[in-house]
Amino acid sequence: MKKVAWIGVGIMGKSMVRNLMKAGFELHIYARTRAKVEDVIGEGAVFHDTIGDCVKGCEAVITMVGFPKDVEEVYFIPGNILDSAELGAYLIDMTTTSPALAEKLYAEGVKRGYRVVDAPVTGGDTGAKAGTLSILVGGEQEDFEACMPLFQAMGTNINHQGKAGCGQHAKMANQIMIAGTLSGVCEALTYAKAKGLDPHVLISSLATGAAGSKQLDAFGEKIVAGDYAPGFFLKHFVKDMGLALEEARRSGITLDILAQVLENYKNLEGEGYGDLGTQALIKHYQ
Repeated sequence: MKKVAWIGVGIMGKSMVRNLMKAGFELHIYARTRAKVEDVIGEGAVFHDTIGDCVKGCEAVITMVGFPKDVEEVYFIPGNILDSAELGAYLIDMTTTSPALAEKLYAEGVKRGYRVVDAPVTGGDTGAKAGTLSILVGGEQEDFEACMPLFQAMGTNINHQGKAGCGQHAKMANQIMIAGTLSGVCEALTYAKAKGLDPHVLISSLATGAAGSKQLDAFGEKIVAGDYAPGFFLKHFVKDMGLALEEARRSGITLDILAQVLENYKNLEGEGYGDLGTQALIKHYQ
């Protein structure tokens, strides 16, 4: 498996494309705006003007787009992936999307002669750049194993979660955990500020104790500095939490913290902060 099509070259996708090229894969890419991907074109990726042209002749097609509606578009619109990819190709959706949509894509893809896996990731733009992402894979075991060389070019913690859709369910669990943890970081820093503590000393003091977390490591100092540059867009986190809450309700479980954090983030998105990073949650407390 050497020739790979990549649809959606954003903050995460661009670094993942680079790591695949470094591993020796031939990358064919499609993005809505060519100007935004001129750098990776200059590094060797082959740009195509249409999705249909991009996927032709490729042994694997990887998608990393923004929202479930984008996944629907790139796969199901006539002339796009399901109409144009090579029979027998591996279709790998790495977007965080609805588990139900992952199941739908699997069923339709298999019916048309493709091998389909859902493989959302966690680790943010830092993990994407370093090639150290955690990759959460749903689908057939044999397809998971066949795609392992691709995954190993992008990540280091790669696990088969179960049947189609299970990769997405694992990502929902990840986002639920982040929602609570990052809220805790923001609330602790808000409390510390109100009590006159030095936030830098506090962060250093807590990072190695029981309250330490990846969220504190990634965002503690950025929050203090007012640095809201996105490693992961706030608007995409709103989408993810909404999907997780919908799935939780479908299973008859109540996730009170997730529901509250989602409401806080929705308010921030409504105030125009959707293109900031997730650490902009601190604005809810200011």
